[in-house]
Amino acid sequence: MVSWYLYSIAALLLLGIQRFLYKVAAERGCSSSLTTAVFMGTVTLLSGVAFLVTSSSIPNFSVLIVLSLVNSISFAGNTLAHIEALRYLPAGITFPLTRLSLGLVVVVSVCTFGEVLSPWQWLGVLLGFAVIAVLARDAGSEVRPVGDRRSGFFLVAICVVCGAVAAISSKIAAVSTSTSAFMAMSYLFGTGFSLAIEKHWGGRKKPDQRGVAIAIGVVMGILNYVGFTAFMFALQDGPLSAIALITGMHFVIAIVLSVLLYKERLTLTRSLGIVLTLLSVVLLR
Repeated sequence: MVSWYLYSIAALLLLGIQRFLYKVAAERGCSSSLTTAVFMGTVTLLSGVAFLVTSSSIPNFSVLIVLSLVNSISFAGNTLAHIEALRYLPAGITFPLTRLSLGLVVVVSVCTFGEVLSPWQWLGVLLGFAVIAVLARDAGSEVRPVGDRRSGFFLVAICVVCGAVAAISSKIAAVSTSTSAFMAMSYLFGTGFSLAIEKHWGGRKKPDQRGVAIAIGVVMGILNYVGFTAFMFALQDGPLSAIALITGMHFVIAIVLSVLLYKERLTLTRSLGIVLTLLSVVLLR
């Protein structure tokens, strides 16, 4: 078994638990911007220490800055939109739909990195879009009281685009610059963006939830640091399309935990959507 596959499985498990904490933050009424800021600040600290300890070299500082800026904007946008989407749509719908970013990643991998897509993989891409229709019909039966499903789907669309950009920029960084430096710089920018958002809109959330948001953010940061490090190590040797697809299945862990701990309904239609999403991921492998 090749090393990149083992790293991918580790990232799958750790990031799956971290994504479930998005759900926890949403359910507890935590500020998504504060939670994201603490989460990214924790990763910045851990990766910065790792960079200093390992004394890694930076081949091209300009490339590092550009990649870090692109990655931080896309990842921060993905995280914020993901948490907000969970206020409008249940986890059983939100998590599978955000994974449609995998289709974009595969297409870009083919066009940019020269990875060849088989007929089965193209079928997986088409099947992924079919998931939208299946889960969209189910969304009408369970909508959050604070908004409507259109808001939820708009936020999910943001997640899809931002998730694809984050994955692609991570691949480029993994093969062209220091992993720890990239993580530290990217998450530092992301922390700044999140704090700016928190300053303008964070006051709308309950003040008594700030402590909970900080605690959740720290745990998310630790999980993400280890999981994202494994993801970057996998990208150094393995194909972006396969690695993104393996780690992209982490939403299943979040959905299972949401069903077990928050008693979310797993309807027949929603179960079909999850199965189709998993089948799409397998076909895209």
